[in-house]
Amino acid sequence: MSAVLGVSVGAGTVRLARPQHGGPHGFVPPYSFELHTISMPEHQAEESAADAIAQALAASPEVTATTVTFRSDQQARAIRAAMARRQLTNYQLVPEAVAAVHFAHATSDMREVSTLAVYDLGSSGLTVSVINARTSDVYQCERISDISGDYLDSLIREQQIASGRIAHPADPVGLAELDALCRAAKEQLSSNNAVALPSEQGLVLLTQENFEALMMLAIESSARMTRDVIIRAQQPVQAIMVIGGGARIPLIARVLERTIGVPVIVPAEPETALARGAALLARPAQVQQAPVGPPAAPIGDADDATPAWLTAPARRRPLSALTNRGHNRRELNAAVLTVSSLVVVAAIGLGLGYGPEVLERGNSSDGSQAVPATTSPRPSPAGPTSAPASTTDAIHATVAAPPTHQQGSQTTTSASPTQGPNTFTVVPGLPPIVVPTLPPVVLPGFPPPGQ
Repeated sequence: MSAVLGVSVGAGTVRLARPQHGGPHGFVPPYSFELHTISMPEHQAEESAADAIAQALAASPEVTATTVTFRSDQQARAIRAAMARRQLTNYQLVPEAVAAVHFAHATSDMREVSTLAVYDLGSSGLTVSVINARTSDVYQCERISDISGDYLDSLIREQQIASGRIAHPADPVGLAELDALCRAAKEQLSSNNAVALPSEQGLVLLTQENFEALMMLAIESSARMTRDVIIRAQQPVQAIMVIGGGARIPLIARVLERTIGVPVIVPAEPETALARGAALLARPAQVQQAPVGPPAAPIGDADDATPAWLTAPARRRPLSALTNRGHNRRELNAAVLTVSSLVVVAAIGLGLGYGPEVLERGNSSDGSQAVPATTSPRPSPAGPTSAPASTTDAIHATVAAPPTHQQGSQTTTSASPTQGPNTFTVVPGLPPIVVPTLPPVVLPGFPPPGQ
C-alpha cells in the first residue's frame, strides 16, 4: 500500500507526519498520524529537512508522495536547492496557510466558514494569514518577529531572575538550558495552574496568574496586529485558527476572540498542524505516458494518403532564400525584357514579309506536297504608312495561285478580304492575321527613342 509524507520546516524544528493505516477497514481517521520531530539550529533548517526526508524515503520505500510547507519564497528556494543536492524530485511545496486550512477542514466543522484567519505563533515569529477556506486563495499574509515563542520564553526567564530565585547563567550554554526550562514551564501551564521546575541555577516557580499578567501586553499587541491584517485583507472572516507552539497558551484564544469577535479554533497538538495538513495534501505522482504516434499507413494505401506537405506546418524560409530574392527579381526582369525583344523582332519579321516563307518552308519539310501560298508585295523600306493601299495592289495581294490537282482531288481557295499594311496571310485558305502596332520598348541602360 502506498504512503505519503508531510513535512513542515520551522525555525528550529522539522516535523514529519505520516497518516496511519490499518483500521478495521484499512484506514483510520485523517487526523491520526505518525509524528516525528527533529530539532536543529535555525540556519540549518532547510538542510536538516532535506536530510530527514531522504532518510524517511530510504527507510520507507512505500512512500510515493511528499509535501513540504514553506513560509516565504526565499525559504522555498532554499528547500528546492537542498532537495536538489540530494537528488530528491518526487515532492511538492505548498504555503503554510494552505496546509493549515486543509487541516482545519479535516479536523473541524468548516461548513459555515468561507474565510479563515490563521494565527501561527512559532518560536521565531508570528504569521497571520487571511485565506479563502473553499479555494485556498491567500488574501493577505504578514509576519512579525516582535512577538514569538522565544520572546515569551525570555519574559519568563527575566521574571525568574528578577525574583531572586534564579541566578543569571554565566555562559551561553547555561542560558540556553534556562530558556529550555522556562519553555517547559510555559507548556505545562496550559493544563496546570502552577508549575515548579528545579535547575542548577535554582527553582523555576510560575503560576497561571503571574504568567498571564506577564504575557498580556504582548498577546494583546498580537491580537491587534491580527485585526489589522484582516482589515487590510478586506475580507470578513468567520473563524480564526490558532496553530504553532504558542497556541498551547489558553490566554491567546481568549484575547483573540474578545478582540476580533469570531470563534477561535485550537486543534490538538497545534505545533504539528502544518505537517499533518501537508500530509493530507500529498498525492502520489502520476507518471504521464508519452503520446502514442499515429500508425504507419499500409504500403498499398500510400497513393491515397494525404501528402505530407499538405499537413505539415508551414516552414520558415531560410535566410539564403530571403537574401537571394533581389537576385531572382533581377533575373525575372531580364527574362521579361528578352521575351519582349523577341516579340518585337518577330513582329518586324512578319511586317517585312518573311513570316509566310518561313511557315511555308516548315510545312513542306514533312515530306508531303504543300500547297503553294500566295506572296504579298513587300512594303517599301520606309515602312508602312497611314494611307490605305490602292485597290489594284490589294487585289493582286489576295489572289491565290492556280490550284494544283492531286489524284483527282481539287483544292480551291477563297478570296480574302481587303487587307491593310498590318494584315498578312500566313496559311492559304485561312483568314489573314492582323499584327497590332506595338509601342516602342525602352531597354534598361538605353535612352528612350528620339533622345
